[in-house]
Amino acid sequence: METVGILGLGVYLPEGRMSAKEIADATQGIWSEPAIVEKLGIVEKTIPYEKDGTQEMGALASLKAIENAGIDPKDIDVILCFGEEWKEYPLTTSALYIQDRIGAVNAWGIDVQNRCCTSVTALKMAKDMLIADEEIDTILVCGGYRNGDFIDYTDRNMSMMYNLSAGGGALILRKGLKKNLLLGSHIISDGSLARTAGVEIGGIANPMNKDNVEEGKKSLRLLDAEKMKNRLNAVSQNNWLTCIDEALRKSKMKRSDIGYLDILHIKRSAHNGMLKDLGLSEDKSIYLENYGHMGQVDQILSLCLALESGQVKDGTVVCMLAAGIGYVWASNIVQWGDVQ
Repeated sequence: METVGILGLGVYLPEGRMSAKEIADATQGIWSEPAIVEKLGIVEKTIPYEKDGTQEMGALASLKAIENAGIDPKDIDVILCFGEEWKEYPLTTSALYIQDRIGAVNAWGIDVQNRCCTSVTALKMAKDMLIADEEIDTILVCGGYRNGDFIDYTDRNMSMMYNLSAGGGALILRKGLKKNLLLGSHIISDGSLARTAGVEIGGIANPMNKDNVEEGKKSLRLLDAEKMKNRLNAVSQNNWLTCIDEALRKSKMKRSDIGYLDILHIKRSAHNGMLKDLGLSEDKSIYLENYGHMGQVDQILSLCLALESGQVKDGTVVCMLAAGIGYVWASNIVQWGDVQ
């Protein structure tokens, strides 16, 4: 089968920061600063300034990925944008904004969405497209994220999303590349949770009006908290491990081959528990306690940080792991370095 590899990657981080103390203060006494740090695992997180739009952050990360890859943007055939629906202008296509912004005049683009699972999902889509279509050679997977704008820190149910931050990420995949190979992928979804979390005010079901407009700005909520929490407690860890094991099986590998766990930001105990379940030491991952959870950018950020630190190097097997509300779990396996 034709190989598909990662040719370049890039991350854009806003300059704004919100500390654990500031998060604790925003909860108005519901959470203390030590609990924010130790339990939720947030020392600080990135927050956007006005200029840091979702589409623009995706474009800035894409420009860095193009520079990292050393290619002409005209070489890009397709743009799969995982940028969030909360963006500069509703009903505009982020992939097409990024296409113009970076000068990828020969590409066509489309937005894809799987919440915080989208980058991992889009990588599988990109690989499948590259293999299936002989006229596609290079795909840019990119996007921005700033859903933290919708968080009401006084909502006790929302502590699982206090970590939402902001940033942009991009990966460039190329067919026939003999390094940084994207191997097996596996995805599980559970539609019974489709409407257990989301922005409650502002859609067709509950339109924004003059009376609820201010509330609507902070209405990312658990729409059915009990159902969501009970179901996740019952299936989430098993679904994650199934995704990992199946992605490894498709890659002709096993858990002991994993050299780096490229995982999204979750609470500290869950992160450590995942490492334990996989038999990995703490140095085989990076806990994003100084960045928060920037949705589907997390895996790209973590991989960039690991390359800088030397935790990922030639020969390292990277296991990308993600989950998104709705609910979706996914894993990809990447063999970093040159093919032997």
